[in-house]
Amino acid sequence: MGGCFSKPKPVELKIEVVLPEKERGKEELSASGKGSPRAYQGNGTARHFHTEERLPTPHPYPSPQDCVEAAVCHVKDLENGQMREVELGWGKVLLVKDNGEFHALGHKCPHYGAPLVKGVLSRGRVRCPWHGACFNISTGDLEDFPGLDSLHKFQVKIEKEKVYVRASKQALQLQRRTKVMAKCISPSAGYSGSTNVLIVGAGAAGLVCAETLRQEGFSDRIVLCTLDRHLPYDRPKLSKSLDTQPEQLALRPKEFFRAYGIEVLTEAQVVTVDVRNKKVVFKDGFKLEYSKLLLAPGSSPKTLSCKGKEVENVFTIRTPEDANRVVRLARGRNVVVVGAGFLGMEVAAYLTEKAHSVSVVELEETPFRRFLGERVGRALMKMFENNRVKFYMQTEVSELRAQEGKLKEVVLKSSKVVRADVCVVGIGAVPATGFLKQSGISLDSRGFIPVNKMMQTNVPGVFAAGDAVTFPLAWRNNRKVNIPHWQMAHAQGRVAAQNMLAQEAEISTVPYLWTAMFGKSLRYTGYGESFDDVIIQGDLEELKFVAFYTKGDEVIAVASMNYDPIVSKVAEVLASGRAIRKREVELFVLHSKTGDMSWLTGKGS
Repeated sequence: MGGCFSKPKPVELKIEVVLPEKERGKEELSASGKGSPRAYQGNGTARHFHTEERLPTPHPYPSPQDCVEAAVCHVKDLENGQMREVELGWGKVLLVKDNGEFHALGHKCPHYGAPLVKGVLSRGRVRCPWHGACFNISTGDLEDFPGLDSLHKFQVKIEKEKVYVRASKQALQLQRRTKVMAKCISPSAGYSGSTNVLIVGAGAAGLVCAETLRQEGFSDRIVLCTLDRHLPYDRPKLSKSLDTQPEQLALRPKEFFRAYGIEVLTEAQVVTVDVRNKKVVFKDGFKLEYSKLLLAPGSSPKTLSCKGKEVENVFTIRTPEDANRVVRLARGRNVVVVGAGFLGMEVAAYLTEKAHSVSVVELEETPFRRFLGERVGRALMKMFENNRVKFYMQTEVSELRAQEGKLKEVVLKSSKVVRADVCVVGIGAVPATGFLKQSGISLDSRGFIPVNKMMQTNVPGVFAAGDAVTFPLAWRNNRKVNIPHWQMAHAQGRVAAQNMLAQEAEISTVPYLWTAMFGKSLRYTGYGESFDDVIIQGDLEELKFVAFYTKGDEVIAVASMNYDPIVSKVAEVLASGRAIRKREVELFVLHSKTGDMSWLTGKGS
């Protein structure tokens, strides 16, 4: 744990170094750790790793000269429930006082580097103000997502009314701690046609499932297969920062997978799942038997079905290659984005400085209308218009016209013709579950895989997680929902792994998501589908607001811009099981000129 009093404890493996914190507005683009992925081709015999290579490990027993100790404050300087960043010379530490006890932890969220002192302290954990990850203040362990790593926990002692913190210099500089994991000791790893755990899909759900198994001491064979050419990467960043290179997006370096014996098959497409014989068949004919299976195939982007849909330079964004190609072709040219949801609007925002013109085509009358409502949608639309984005609303594409095979014009149903050299299509996605149709694994009418709270499908030993599932949302009366978001995929991957190990875990995470446009971030928590009213506090025109989405007399979701940490605060209240009533919010808006949010953390509702 990086401490140096009494008996030294082993320092846990630390993998990535966080880059210097980017300026506040650029939080969404800051790196979450660089790796150097190489594609591991899925071609029969080459499907294995050489496990001799090991990650460099820090020395397990830091010597006194590797440690730094300092008095950081007087015991009375902090009230219960307060947090403070303190300086130890080699780096900062987050000091927390809770129930009369002091705790010292890493001060930055390992996900994107957010200052945790600006987060929310509640129920023995601190929640990140940017994206909602939660860390246990007693251990530093990651308890809710996004992100993969935990915080270092430092030693605290109190002498003569002064609070002293002692930490290893290395831990202070690394700012993240990868939990101790088992290694694979299976003699057949990498060679035989059978595996203990097979994970189909290497997004957040698949990766977190594999890591959780190893963290829980599982040492048998794990195979993770993906259609992608790359090792697992940070997909939400694709549409927010289109020219980021694949190696900058990697969630873990390739040495990590080798060290822990997580075998990754890239460009490996599963075509059939035989649940009776517990076997999958890949497109190239390779067969693999499994004992436990996680299905996390994600979704496939919808494409246009209009006349001319086959012309060149029309893209959906699914891979780093797609994103990079769009940026390259868009420079100084005319871009049309079809769809004003999260992906379309993020792409439009990113391309405004690079393209000659950016136009957005959308069926609804305002962007994000179903998700954020009319008023918030209109305020965001204005921000885009101020950045030279042109909107064509309440219409759709009827034809794509080409010149010498390449896109030249987009014709709308309103008969308007828009000049276009590049078209990006962001009109939603469908679950990538076609390969399961004859498998006996249940799919609903839309192609989603229904699971229970333990992420189990209708077939014993087969679990599913991520964008392709519907699951019971605990705090909305177990309503079956599909929530295709990054944080939720992490949480579901963890629950699936725990239940593969018979731990009887249930999914209880409160959804949390974010988007970034023009250096501004919008945060959102809850599940707002079918809201019937929106209560807004703050100034929509200034884009400094919080919007409460209600249904009946209950708050079911909250969105904010420049109003931190209210979304994390609401997420904590909902996670604690307390309902927030519409009346409370109306009183808050009526009386709050200061933005005081103490009412939210009150006990009764």
